[in-house]
Amino acid sequence: MISVVVPAYNEAALLGSTVQALVDGLRAVGEPFEIHIVENGSTDGTPAVAARIVEGMPEVELHTMRVANYGEALRTGLLASRGEVAVIFDVDFWDLQFMKEALDVLDQHPDPVGPAIVVGSKRAPGSNDGRALVRRLATGVFSTLLRVGFGLTVSDTHGMKVLNLTALRPAVGACRNGSDLFDTELILRAERSGYLVAEVPVSVVEMRPARTSIARRVPRTLLGLTKLRMALGPRV
Repeated sequence: MISVVVPAYNEAALLGSTVQALVDGLRAVGEPFEIHIVENGSTDGTPAVAARIVEGMPEVELHTMRVANYGEALRTGLLASRGEVAVIFDVDFWDLQFMKEALDVLDQHPDPVGPAIVVGSKRAPGSNDGRALVRRLATGVFSTLLRVGFGLTVSDTHGMKVLNLTALRPAVGACRNGSDLFDTELILRAERSGYLVAEVPVSVVEMRPARTSIARRVPRTLLGLTKLRMALGPRV
């Protein structure tokens, strides 16, 4: 089974159309699937939209959190997933073609030899990042810090991913970073456990403004990286 995790924070305008497109596309794939919407602390009509979706689509489940926390939303959705494979999509950034390509990567190189995570990279050769310049620069700096400070092997950690969830459940449970760094911690823990991480280039088009400004994210991210380095220690 394929489990799709979709965090949702103040996404009333996009959530319905995104989930409908995902359900239609996944039904066409022909594989069993489930979708986990994780509504976390929205202040708009997102909870009501999500409740209507669940009523009309048996493949969709809703999880509700009172506090806005993207990383904890991912963790909640992944731990609730019953599939052998999990897919992480954002409401405004998803691509079923990427999912198919990433699943092919996992199928061609099965565990324990192949990768446990396939990242949709905005920085890999062949990618097309249509975001604002300041966001592209921030991603580049962040990736450089991870490569130099943590020994990260891939060019990106945020955004779409496909996971061998059977292999990675212990790592998901071990992750303690919320907010901006959960998926980064998950990739680092996977690499340090000996799992391979692959990447597939993707195209990015902004569908709405970012939920958090770069100015607010930078100090929070730097503090989070410091705590993560202390938790993981240097790579041996």
